[in-house]
Amino acid sequence: MTPVPSGFMISEEEIRAKVRELAARINADYKGRSPLLVGILKGAFVFLADLIREMDLPVEVDFIATSSYGHSTESTGIVKIIKDLNQNITDRDVLLVEDIVDTGLTLRYLYNLLLSRNPRSLEICVLLDKKERRKVEVPVKYVGFEVPDLFLVGYGLDYAEKFRGLKYIRALSPEEVKGG
Repeated sequence: MTPVPSGFMISEEEIRAKVRELAARINADYKGRSPLLVGILKGAFVFLADLIREMDLPVEVDFIATSSYGHSTESTGIVKIIKDLNQNITDRDVLLVEDIVDTGLTLRYLYNLLLSRNPRSLEICVLLDKKERRKVEVPVKYVGFEVPDLFLVGYGLDYAEKFRGLKYIRALSPEEVKGG
C-alpha cells in the first residue's frame, strides 16, 4: 500500500504504476486459472478496464451495480442492487473489483451476497482504501493506495456524476461540494 502524496492528489502516472503492480500480483496469484472479474458500477469501470489490460490471464468480466449514495457524499448504509451479474459464479474464481472502500458497508454486503452463490474463491481488489472511515471489516486482498478521509473524485470516482473522466484522483474541495 502506498500513502497518498501530500496535496491529496494521485497522479495519472502513479495510478498507472499501481495498476501494473496490482495486475502483476493478480497474475501471479491466479496463474493457470481464468478468474471472473466483477466490477462494481459505476465507479470501478475505469480501474477495471485498465487492470484487465495489464493482466496476462484469460479473464472474463461481469458487472454488478448498487446504489447507496445517490447525490450525497455520505452512504445511506442501505444497499440496493440495481444490476445483478449476468453469469453464474458457482465454482468460479471471482475477483470483486471496486474503486474505493470507505465504510465497507456496500462492499461487505456484496462480498456476502457473492459468497452465498458458492464461488470456488472470492477475493477483493480496490484501488483506494479509506481505512479511517471503516464501519465494518472487509477482507480486501489487493489494495492500491491508502487514502485520507476526504471526498475523492476522478478516475471513475464521481460527485453527482461529475469528475469521473479525470485521469488523476483528487480531493473535492468544500466549495465544489456546496456548488454541486
